[in-house]
Amino acid sequence: MSTNAAAAVQIEGLTIAYQASGHSTLAVHDLSLRVERGETFGLVGESGCGKSTAALALLGYLAPGAQRIAGAVRLQGEDILQASPERLRALRGPGVAMVHQDPVGALNPVLTLGEQLLETLRCHRPQDDAGMRAEVVQMLTRVALPEPASFLARYPHQASGGQLQRIAIAMALLARPRVLVLDEPTTGLDVTVEAEVAQLVADLARDFDMAVVYISHNLGLIRRVCGRIGVMYAGELVEQGLAATVFGAPAHPYTIALLECLPHIAPGQPPVRLATIAGRVPKLDKKPLGCAFAPRCAFVRDQVCVHSGAIVMEPVAAEHSARCARLGMLHRAARDHSAVAAEPTAGALRLSLQSVWKRYAAAGGLLARLGRQEALAMPAVAGVSLDVGSGEIVALVGESGSGKSTLARLVAGLEQVTSGQVLFDAVDVGGLRPRQRSDQQLAAVQLVFQNPDRTLNPSQRVGRILARALRRGGRIDERSMRDRVSALLSQVQLPPETANQWPHALSGGQRQRVAIARALAGRPQLVLADEPVSALDVSVQGAIINLLLDVRDNTGAAILFISHDLALVHAIADRVVVLRRGKVMEAGSRAAVFAPPYHPYTRTLLAAAGAAKDVSHVLEPAPPGLPPGGCLHVDQCRQRIGPICWQQAPPEREVAPGHRISCHRSMAELLYVP
Repeated sequence: MSTNAAAAVQIEGLTIAYQASGHSTLAVHDLSLRVERGETFGLVGESGCGKSTAALALLGYLAPGAQRIAGAVRLQGEDILQASPERLRALRGPGVAMVHQDPVGALNPVLTLGEQLLETLRCHRPQDDAGMRAEVVQMLTRVALPEPASFLARYPHQASGGQLQRIAIAMALLARPRVLVLDEPTTGLDVTVEAEVAQLVADLARDFDMAVVYISHNLGLIRRVCGRIGVMYAGELVEQGLAATVFGAPAHPYTIALLECLPHIAPGQPPVRLATIAGRVPKLDKKPLGCAFAPRCAFVRDQVCVHSGAIVMEPVAAEHSARCARLGMLHRAARDHSAVAAEPTAGALRLSLQSVWKRYAAAGGLLARLGRQEALAMPAVAGVSLDVGSGEIVALVGESGSGKSTLARLVAGLEQVTSGQVLFDAVDVGGLRPRQRSDQQLAAVQLVFQNPDRTLNPSQRVGRILARALRRGGRIDERSMRDRVSALLSQVQLPPETANQWPHALSGGQRQRVAIARALAGRPQLVLADEPVSALDVSVQGAIINLLLDVRDNTGAAILFISHDLALVHAIADRVVVLRRGKVMEAGSRAAVFAPPYHPYTRTLLAAAGAAKDVSHVLEPAPPGLPPGGCLHVDQCRQRIGPICWQQAPPEREVAPGHRISCHRSMAELLYVP
């Protein structure tokens, strides 16, 4: 990496503080890094470490109450934090652009996607309308959107999350920025879409000669995408270097601890309880003396780590540095395989889905009243059958639109089945709305949503939210209530003072932990966990996964776990059900599903997670003249046989006791991958 010419972006000794009530607290301290054109640099760390503050500083933006104390942010030599408002408007776009975590919040819901994309060109590179329209379509093609011209007339709500994220990336690229900042751009996306977006970013950085700063808590993704990475903790850069070096030979105890928290897919190996990091990131105004990580560090020595004053970055090797007083004296501990997760003891059948269908009308009004609704209805769930016993964790995996969340809503009573049965404790509740269910049935089934923002009352403090959930379980005195609320917060790794906070004052990860605590308050018999940890840091993910295992082991509760993270599924699930467009493609024990023979769609999911050979294929339309009714994965399957895969639904076969696969291929053929 050259250090002579000006880098595309360079941060020099940046220190940012928040001013409140006459006090100053450091959010970013002495941050220095540089990124060259054509390079992708990853910035990782837990929530509250200062990643987003640093990202916004790259755009010349400081939040209300924030103040630069020292340092500079240079775009090809120019300090963007010194720029006038007029100069900032000129720099943002062609100089530096940003893609946020939530593309919905970045897009105007009342304007078509085409109008918003064209607006970017009008602002930064105006030309004739035909030329701009052609360039927009070309960019949408570049970000791998199917039939890109069709998106110009769509509104944001008419595109999927993955499509919106690609559109947000295309919008940023239309300005031809020299620096692109991505702040958690794949959180909540399917594993296949996540892999595609990550590869897209790497390709675009090379093809457009951009400097890319990729901010994420997903360490596995950063490892695949970035050439160099920086690890932040409590506002400081604690380690920096080549990704291969930092992941292969981490030097700082915090980096070592983060990597130990990563779940792994290890076919044939027993599930291992996930590692966690004790304690929490310190608040900005309560950072300890010396090393900020010392209170959580397994290698701490008070004399050198706490009482020796400020600790500076020191070189470890070529292009590798770390901020540690005991640098060179640490050795990364091997993963402890002694903490094997307990094998479940299957109890009485708690939940049974029997040939469940859910259809949504594609048209309504007069056609529906005339009885043609069924013909026009689209199945979100197509004949799904599965059982969950007491003390068992069953995982649902699959891409968006596979019916996972719809199944959870059917079980919870938020939706009613079109046909089939949802048996909870042998009682069919599939056609009952929540108001038609008894208090016992409502308390017994609790749903944890992926996005807690819409499920926590913004007008109530956290303590009151949890207290209300506890009161549903019976009468409880005020003192016991406070103790129970504190215990619930401790379970999900939140401090007791969180009870006095409002939901809007918490981070997204903290709000999700509150939502999980509320679900556990009534000691449910069935927990429906719909992507409950997708927005959480890797250390907190481990704590929540271990908590769900404890709930299963200690209470015998059944858990239906929905996730796109296959490594987490491997860590927690007893059985796995793979869904594709509402149908079960494969179902079996964790060991069976994570080892060959795979259903071709299961293999695609595992390949995206780096755990199997990739046999995915580009999306293809059905050959002309063939009637519909074939395999739902046929358009992306490279192992398809021919017309039979397009025309006939595949048979379901039990390839081993309890292991089912729906495919026209024989098991011997599925074991062989060309």
